[in-house]
Amino acid sequence: MKLFLMLILLLSCLNLEGFPQTKKASSRAVAASAPSASAFTIEELKKLQALLETSLGNIVIEFFPDKAPVHVNYFAGLVKSGFYTGTTFHRVILGGIIQAGDPLSKDPAKKALYGSGGLKKLKAEFNDTRHVRGTVSAVLLPGDPNSGGSQFFICVSDQPQLDGKYTAWGHVVEGMEVVDKISAVPADANQLALQRIEIKNAFLRPIPPLRPIPFAEASKEEMKNYRVILKTSLGQIELEVFPEVAPEHVRNFLKLAKLGLYDNTVWHRVVPGFVVQGGDLSTRTEPVTPEQMAKFVRNLQVELGELKHEKGTLSMARGEALDSASTSFFICLAPQPSLDGKYTEFGKVVNGLEVVDKMGSVPTFDNERPKDRIDLIRAEVVEVKR
Repeated sequence: MKLFLMLILLLSCLNLEGFPQTKKASSRAVAASAPSASAFTIEELKKLQALLETSLGNIVIEFFPDKAPVHVNYFAGLVKSGFYTGTTFHRVILGGIIQAGDPLSKDPAKKALYGSGGLKKLKAEFNDTRHVRGTVSAVLLPGDPNSGGSQFFICVSDQPQLDGKYTAWGHVVEGMEVVDKISAVPADANQLALQRIEIKNAFLRPIPPLRPIPFAEASKEEMKNYRVILKTSLGQIELEVFPEVAPEHVRNFLKLAKLGLYDNTVWHRVVPGFVVQGGDLSTRTEPVTPEQMAKFVRNLQVELGELKHEKGTLSMARGEALDSASTSFFICLAPQPSLDGKYTEFGKVVNGLEVVDKMGSVPTFDNERPKDRIDLIRAEVVEVKR
């Protein structure tokens, strides 16, 4: 694995310049016509982001106008003019970088020239921004630091050997899962993508205001007014929560449910007479994005109370470490006194206990995985009328 990563880094370091590299013409970039870039102020650029709608999903980029004002202004102007619509991510290195922005890539017949267009427009603005996962930087010709232009690359993984040698001017704030998909597209010996990955549309938009995290500031009394309804493939389960006993566990559970992160997961563990377990976000039909994981998922300290693990008790799963609980929860199929004082109880089933019993009777494999898939279709937070 280490050798594989070293090869990726080596390829990236040697071969990030204009493309193709094997032809002498590659040192003379094709000066494809580009519209004049609109002038934005630094303050305007700080409030904008670019949305790239690609054939594999959307990527949202925000800018570093303080670090590379000319590059950011140029890119934003091209986006505004419609320049990138119809271009492609033409070059991919699995786990390394993906490259786009060549105007020649609009024409499938010019594939042999992909990577040589749109360069020699900008002088270097090298800065102290690190080339970490998600960094957006300018493509250069070999040996010419002042050959930037419309082409850019996105780091799929950290590329520290590029720091100070390429102009980093932005970073991906949404859509790194799309970047990963593009990186995984098969390529030929020249790292040209074998699949056409088109930028169908690109436009600027104001950075949206930060959405408040659900229940982040809710009091115990406020949280007490909510229940969670789990809609499963075997029926519906209604859960009451106990914020007076485990406020942070309840806050976390309500937050994840409200955000829809439990939707389209599965009940991944069934132990007859013991528990049924769900809430593992890795079982989602559509994976949770790295941005969502970083923003919404955290480990919880245990909140041990005097409640007992009775039939229907809702409790939080964890590993050996006391602070290792995060998203996965379980419901007891019968009283479990061995769990009392060790796991955090934070709610109970108030309707649908017969559905829990159905789950507990599903046949399982030796590893406690149910043989028949049990879907958690949706977790809905509802306010209780008191």
